[in-house]
Amino acid sequence: MNDSEALQAATVHIRNIGGIDERSVRLDPGVTVLTGRNATNRTSFLRALMGACGSDAVSLKGDADEGIVELELDGRTYTRILSRENGTVSTDGTPYLRDTTTADRFAFLLGSNEARRAVVAERDLHDVIMAPVDTDAIEAEIERLQSRRTQVERRLDSLDSLEADRRSFESKRDALEAEIEELEAERDELDAEIEAEDRTVESQRENQAALDEVLSDLQSARSDLETVRFRLQSERESVESLREERGELQSELDSFDGEAVDPGEANDRIDSIRSRIESLNSTISELQTVVQYTEDVLDGKTDLVEDSLGAVGGDGSVTDRLVSSETTTCWTCGTEVGRDQIRETTDRLREVRDEKREERVDLRRELDELERSMRAAERAERDRRSLRDKLRRLEDELDRRTGQIASLTERREGLAERVEALEADASDLRGQAEGDLIELHKELNEAEFALDRKRDELASVHDDLDALDARFDEREKLETERAQVEEELEAARTRIRSLTTAAVEAFNEEMETVLGLLGYDNIERVWLERVERRVREGRRKVDKTQFKLHIVRASDSGAVYEDSIDHLSESEREVVGLVFALAGYLVHEVYETVPFMLLDSVEAIDAERIAALVDHFEQYSTFLVAALLPEDAQALDASYRRVTWGTDVTPTV
Repeated sequence: MNDSEALQAATVHIRNIGGIDERSVRLDPGVTVLTGRNATNRTSFLRALMGACGSDAVSLKGDADEGIVELELDGRTYTRILSRENGTVSTDGTPYLRDTTTADRFAFLLGSNEARRAVVAERDLHDVIMAPVDTDAIEAEIERLQSRRTQVERRLDSLDSLEADRRSFESKRDALEAEIEELEAERDELDAEIEAEDRTVESQRENQAALDEVLSDLQSARSDLETVRFRLQSERESVESLREERGELQSELDSFDGEAVDPGEANDRIDSIRSRIESLNSTISELQTVVQYTEDVLDGKTDLVEDSLGAVGGDGSVTDRLVSSETTTCWTCGTEVGRDQIRETTDRLREVRDEKREERVDLRRELDELERSMRAAERAERDRRSLRDKLRRLEDELDRRTGQIASLTERREGLAERVEALEADASDLRGQAEGDLIELHKELNEAEFALDRKRDELASVHDDLDALDARFDEREKLETERAQVEEELEAARTRIRSLTTAAVEAFNEEMETVLGLLGYDNIERVWLERVERRVREGRRKVDKTQFKLHIVRASDSGAVYEDSIDHLSESEREVVGLVFALAGYLVHEVYETVPFMLLDSVEAIDAERIAALVDHFEQYSTFLVAALLPEDAQALDASYRRVTWGTDVTPTV
């Protein structure tokens, strides 16, 4: 995870951001310690770095109309520009990340970090760890796959009779082939008899001229009849080939996904989403400005409010009243209010801001999906039109050839009647022997007709078998599709469970390691348990996964017992919160998307334990930037880079 050799040093240039006028800081791979007293803009630097990464936590300096933070990393420069116009701050530039939702929760571990605060406030930890995962989309995917599986199974049920149908058609085919074979043998036998009879009666013919004319016409009619039969057979073969091609085209056309996108509705939704995102950007920026402004004032940055509050009489300065007292003068109404009350209001504003961010992320995801669906729908529609045009041309050709078959069949029937009439005329002109010959010709003609009918029936059976084979191919494809849907369904069902299991394992493993490093004597174990609870959602009850945090303590007598998070010391709670954030960092592989981990507001933990935590966290991130008091920083490894913050420090390093 820590790939410090792959990256060069990072440089951050800041102007008019937070409480910083202008400063540049170089960050080497590994640990960088920002050391200084409170209210020296260390947190402003961390928020500026977050802003360069794409976070909305960055704020514009109160007396500036424009601020900028630049991040130079690995040969590229990333920027975040903040501009104030008509009281509204807007953002621009090309930050490192497009979406920092996951990084804000699990990599930027400031005092207001949601994962850290969730532990202290005893919030639902499962929802916090799973927030970057679009569980609604996964559930929708499961429902879609279940619906698709049902459709496939219904179509497979409709194909259950295929084997019986095939046996029936094959039996009919075999019977027809046997009958055709018998008729062909009968025809060949009649041909031989006619040839022998012709030699017998050749010398007995009377009215030879008339008979010759009739026989000539008869021969011509028989030749025409044979030609028509040949053309009819050729047309049947062509029709059979066209039907096969039509079946392939129809199958290809049917294979298109039936889901359609309404362009009008999709475009309206896209316009609506874009408008909403613009509105959210403005709202988030305004909320961030208010939250950051309040945090800066509570941190003692009096230069932001002195002009508004003016000089304060008495023994203390404005800074003393804002930082040291339990109450402070509200900079909006001028009354004395409790600092905790202002913090609670700020927390509520921060929660609203985070909700707006999550809504914006969801809208951006929906926008991407809509645009992708529109493009896919357009491509599919073009392909469908092309297939429909080709199928229509093929249908026209099939209709034309089918018409030719009907015309040829009608002509064959007419020629057969003419042959029969000519055979009757020839019979009248011949003697008894010749009458027998004519009778043989008549039998031969009947045999040919019977043979044609059986061949027509056999062609129809072959068509039915070909259609059945296509349905067998369809069944095989459906069985393959059902197996694939089952596999995808199982993967979707286990995706969330796998993530929650990994989160629990990561937290428990890291918590055990950290407790061993920090040496809290009265804590035996801190661990997460994954539980399923029946909860009500709307009008129905559903099973919901939750995380239960267990605190196991040891008494002076050596007995162990389970305690709650609110009984832990502030130091212990902060450690648990940091380890929980680290578990999310590992499970969501945040190190793959952003190389920075930021650490702030750890003063509640003693210096030696802070040093142990920094040493442990350092292995997971390329750049670990920790804001520490000077006395806490002294306990850290001397090889770690120090950047000093204070009024007597040169602005640019």
